[in-house]
Amino acid sequence: MTILEKQAFKRTNYEEAMRYMSNAKEFLKKAGKDGVFYKDKKYVRTACGTAYNGVLIALDTWLMLKDVQFPKGNHRKAIKFYQENLSKLDRKMLNYLDGAYHVLHLDGYYDGILDSRIIKIGFDTAYDLIDKIKTN
Repeated sequence: MTILEKQAFKRTNYEEAMRYMSNAKEFLKKAGKDGVFYKDKKYVRTACGTAYNGVLIALDTWLMLKDVQFPKGNHRKAIKFYQENLSKLDRKMLNYLDGAYHVLHLDGYYDGILDSRIIKIGFDTAYDLIDKIKTN
């Protein structure tokens, strides 16, 4: 991939990841709030799942630009794939992934946690990770 192709690839995928984050924020608005807690678990779960997908777009982009070999075929990448590769390439990125994975994917999407302070930490971590594809 040429430098111009890499720049276009990064820009396109960065914009796509940010589009996911924007959609996720809209879902959180629909969830409504009562103090520090969201009211509607369905919208929180949807928001967290959407935000986590934005993280995966950014991670795939970052790893492709680092020439990481992806699993062959149509196989879904497991969290271990990301953790193993990031542990070799960039420990800070691994920390961002771990934070986003636990808060957005496990706590938010699967468990439906309603504490807005925790969800905010997950979103902040996702934005930090996504911003890394702009700078690398």
